[in-house]
Amino acid sequence: MSVSHSSRLNKLVREQYMRLPQDGRVQVTYVWIDGSGEGVRCKSRTLDKEPKSIEDVPEWNFDGSSTAQAEGSNSDMFLVPVCMFRDPFCLDPNKLVLCEVLKYNRKPAETNLRHTCKKVMDLVKDSHPWFGMEQEYTLLGINGHPYGWPDNGFPGPQGPYYCGVGADKVYGRDIVESHYKACLYAGVKICGTNAEVMPSQWEFQVGPCEGIEMGDHLWMARFILHRVCEDFGVVATLDPKPMTGNWNGAGCHTNYSTEEMRREGGLKHIEAAIEKLSKRHDYHICVYDPRGGRDNSRRLTGHHETSNIFEFSAGVANRGASIRIPRQVGQDGYGYFEDRRPAANCDPYAVTEAIMRTTVLNETGVETKDYAEH
Repeated sequence: MSVSHSSRLNKLVREQYMRLPQDGRVQVTYVWIDGSGEGVRCKSRTLDKEPKSIEDVPEWNFDGSSTAQAEGSNSDMFLVPVCMFRDPFCLDPNKLVLCEVLKYNRKPAETNLRHTCKKVMDLVKDSHPWFGMEQEYTLLGINGHPYGWPDNGFPGPQGPYYCGVGADKVYGRDIVESHYKACLYAGVKICGTNAEVMPSQWEFQVGPCEGIEMGDHLWMARFILHRVCEDFGVVATLDPKPMTGNWNGAGCHTNYSTEEMRREGGLKHIEAAIEKLSKRHDYHICVYDPRGGRDNSRRLTGHHETSNIFEFSAGVANRGASIRIPRQVGQDGYGYFEDRRPAANCDPYAVTEAIMRTTVLNETGVETKDYAEH
């Protein structure tokens, strides 16, 4: 197997140092989204005591010219802590802290999509929006080839791998279970995991989360995934179509409801929201991957359990539709629905914000309203 050199270092030696006492001081790892809109970066500092809330974590800065976020002549960017988690790698009392990135003038960086998402979520808070996102990803060797696949060929066709069991069907379960436990320890609202249709492809689910919490918890789950994979010497890619040909792509299906959808008779509100989404398909496609729909065009072909990128569709229990209403919801008459269009590498802040703009704030067309002026 093609794994990184660092994964072969003696972890027992590392464990000797990790057990050393810290004398009351705390290691805080700041995590942020870089200029690609997909990658995460981190760096650590020492605090004299354990922070009890996010307000106890000071702002910091970093060199934005090295993360594609600033010019070298004016490179300092601000890290503003917004959400704190326990650190599953260095253990208590150490912390992981998710940060927003601000430019030198204190305006949000271009890939800081949390800033506007938070404003929208504050506006719609009375509707109590709940989200659950299903993050698909693919494990790769350090050489970029799917982990566990034959070096000079392909595994058998899709069929036995989804929720599979057995060494000939599942590759990398140690990584998946380690990530699951690490997220639980950290306080991430991870709620499940399973092997996906393509071999070496997995999914974890985060939620239900209300409002801005969805993006915060999914981004931290992604960071933890990359860190766990680093320890094992493999790579997790969120590419929406990592392998061309007759293989499933990778999405980030988004389950959504408001309080009125979850009540008795909520199906009429679900159908009304879907009707609004049907009239704004192009806008949603543009924000459902970091490249304005170009990544999703490789995935949303109408095949491999996807809808066609150029058409909007909805149906009960239909995994080939843009929007799926679960069969149980159709029978009960209330609950939630699933938007199957977001790509695996979507920004959850952009996705959840777009859904709220369309279904609750009743925006139409491809332009968005700037609520900051009101």
